[in-house]
Amino acid sequence: MAHFAKLDAKNEVIFVTVGRDDETEGELTFRTGAIYKQTSYNTRGGVHLLGGTPLRKNYAAVGYAYDAQRDAFIPPQPFPSWTLNETTCLWDAPVAYPTNGERYQWDEETTSWVLINV
Repeated sequence: MAHFAKLDAKNEVIFVTVGRDDETEGELTFRTGAIYKQTSYNTRGGVHLLGGTPLRKNYAAVGYAYDAQRDAFIPPQPFPSWTLNETTCLWDAPVAYPTNGERYQWDEETTSWVLINV
C-alpha cells in the first residue's frame, strides 16, 4: 500500500490517505486537482525502519509541513528554543534528553528537562 499526504496551498498536510501501490502522486493530483506527495510510514528521521530507502525524511501527519527544497515532511516546532536538525528534519532540544532511564518533560521557561514524578 502506498500512502499519500494531501497538501493545502501553504504545503501543510491536511490529510493522509492510502492509495494503490502502482498509483503515483502525479496521478492523484491530476485526478483530484489537489496536491499530493507520497509518504512512507516506515520512514522516520531520514531512516527507513525496515532497511529500505527512506522517503521524504518523515512519515507525514496532519499539521506537518512539506518542504519542497528539502523534499521532506517536517513536524511542527514543539518549542521556540528547539532547532531543526537538517539531517533528520526533526526538532532538537537545546539540551539532550537525559539517558538515566527516568522520564522527563521539557520546560521551555528554563530550557531544561524536568523529572516527571510518577
